Amino acid sequence: MPHPTEIRVRRASRVLALVFDDGYACELDFEYLRVSSPSAEVKGHGPGQETLVTGKEQVAVVGCEPVGNYAVKLVFDDGHDSGLFTWDYLYELGRQHADNWSHYLNRLAEAGHSRAAT
Repeated sequence: MPHPTEIRVRRASRVLALVFDDGYACELDFEYLRVSSPSAEVKGHGPGQETLVTGKEQVAVVGCEPVGNYAVKLVFDDGHDSGLFTWDYLYELGRQHADNWSHYLNRLAEAGHSRAAT
């Protein structure tokens, strides 16, 4: 899998900008990263245990800490800081953004929730 050669937290535009060693580049907005966190709190411990995260439209990343040579730990301003975003997972989030985001918005609508904080 490709590895990032550049990672930038762009607070003003609320995105994590990534460039990978295969030339692929993407910008992942903070809300998308928060609701897609690989943490057990969001993903659960197995299939069907996922949690629908709501009200994160304005969430910010306040920290981005390297973990070894394989991941970063993102710290969000809502206190969420568990879950390691591996290079593979970040690459996948970028490549599958449109499908993942559409699926998330559909789940929100079906559950009668909103992206806005309540």
